[in-house]
Amino acid sequence: MGLFTRKPLNELLREANESGEHTLKKTLGPWGLIALGMGAIIGAGLFSITGMAAANYAGPSIMVSFLIAALGCAFAGLCYAEFASMIPVAGSAYTYSYATMGEFIAWIIGWDLVLEYAVGSATVASSWAGYLNALLSNFNMSLPPELMTTPFDGGWFNLPAVFIVVLMSLVLIKGTSESAFVNAIIVLLKVAIVLVFIIVGFKYVRTENHIPFVPDNTGTFGEFGFSGMIRAAAVVFFAYIGFDAVSTAAQETKNPKKAMPIGIMGSLIICTVLYVIFAYVMTGVVNYKEFAAGDASSHLAPVAIAIQNMGTMAADGTVTPEYPWLNTSIIIAILLGYASVILVLLLGQSRVFYSMSKDGLLPRVFSSVHPKFKTPYKANLFFLLFVSVFAAFIPGRVVGEMTSIGTLFAFILVCVGVLVMRKKMPDAPRAFKTPLVPLVPILGILTCFFMMAFLPLDTWVRLVVWMLIGLDVYFFYGAKHSLLSEDKITTAMQANKVVSISVLILSVVLILIAILHHINTEGRDAILYYFSLIFAAIHIGYFAYIYFMKKNKAV
Repeated sequence: MGLFTRKPLNELLREANESGEHTLKKTLGPWGLIALGMGAIIGAGLFSITGMAAANYAGPSIMVSFLIAALGCAFAGLCYAEFASMIPVAGSAYTYSYATMGEFIAWIIGWDLVLEYAVGSATVASSWAGYLNALLSNFNMSLPPELMTTPFDGGWFNLPAVFIVVLMSLVLIKGTSESAFVNAIIVLLKVAIVLVFIIVGFKYVRTENHIPFVPDNTGTFGEFGFSGMIRAAAVVFFAYIGFDAVSTAAQETKNPKKAMPIGIMGSLIICTVLYVIFAYVMTGVVNYKEFAAGDASSHLAPVAIAIQNMGTMAADGTVTPEYPWLNTSIIIAILLGYASVILVLLLGQSRVFYSMSKDGLLPRVFSSVHPKFKTPYKANLFFLLFVSVFAAFIPGRVVGEMTSIGTLFAFILVCVGVLVMRKKMPDAPRAFKTPLVPLVPILGILTCFFMMAFLPLDTWVRLVVWMLIGLDVYFFYGAKHSLLSEDKITTAMQANKVVSISVLILSVVLILIAILHHINTEGRDAILYYFSLIFAAIHIGYFAYIYFMKKNKAV
């Protein structure tokens, strides 16, 4: 027993079938899961990230970027579907990794999922604030700019983003079935609005806005050209996290073995088709460069910009919108739609921490279930505060790219998990099998890593810093409280060695990436650079001492 102990499959299945006071309520079916997935997928990627990715990286070729991202999702989605039908337990990739690769890898992926779900919620909340600003401007109203933007964008904090996170967290505490009902209504509204935007905007698509389809590279890696198209795919990958959020609700699903594959792949396929068509219309109605114009809050509301250009163009190039009512109605629908995205992501995050807490890797407060509502309400309250702080003070671009890299990393580990599970447990019952193994999982690994490699270096810096913080938490708490570790002293000594080596390697990687980023930006990101060097140096000093002086002693 130790850091690489795998959680027995029969124990996971026992958890899935538990009932009683401290268990989650089973209320979801296939259509509820598809709606749950679409509730997360149709949102930030379509209504905000698309504009930034087109303006900064891909131009009109953002359509191809969506297809590339969807391809990686499809490979990973097939792997998720096998696991979700086989291990229908809350926790998503964390639980799957625990069953296949052991506790230490499970911790890493569980900690990484915070980037996917919690930080993703903050991204969507930031964009929600941008659309609220656009709605208020239609009625000649506005909030003080200091309360609409983060300190990094010249404001104080993003008050509307905090408001929507708090509201959705309170809805989640009330109950999963109630949350799913609200989400289903909003999903229908969002799909209707997407279709209206496509139908109305199609006739205003101007061919010249799609030329050149792939803008020439600026001379900087990742800014247009082929590298920009791939970087955009990695950035908009954030938009596809909804289908794996479905898997976090496995323990609240009536018949997960059949419903999970339908929910995961169904929501992915439907949304990919809508994404590509929507991107075609949006970049055809207005030149992609316009999405980078204006202030920081408008950058996260590109649909509002597109609608303003749906009209007759005068000789001087100005456009008179023919459907001003459409702008207001779509923005209202988007605001409601974003609420459902935040709802699903916060649901996924609280369920991951619920599972980690039940395994002893996190304090028991995160698995505390409300006696009446049957929800992990204390976990919801914690992430209400955590996500609110991120949404209030960190710019949407930064948290969006952090979410993308965290999601891609999670998908890689799930694909690896399928390969391991087929080798270690070939006869375990599977209601759904990933086809063409090992080809599909390998393609999933390569596609996701390929997109990760094209993300900006500052995003890699933040990923490594976040993983180092996670290793700190595991070293000082998780390894000492794991319920699967019977011999605590042996586990602690193993943790001294394994965690110390991991921290030392990551610290060196952090220094190298920080230096390279500092050189590429010509010193413009000095705060991140010096923080990274100091942070890495502290970890190297402490964990080198642990490894060389105390690796055979429990700390």
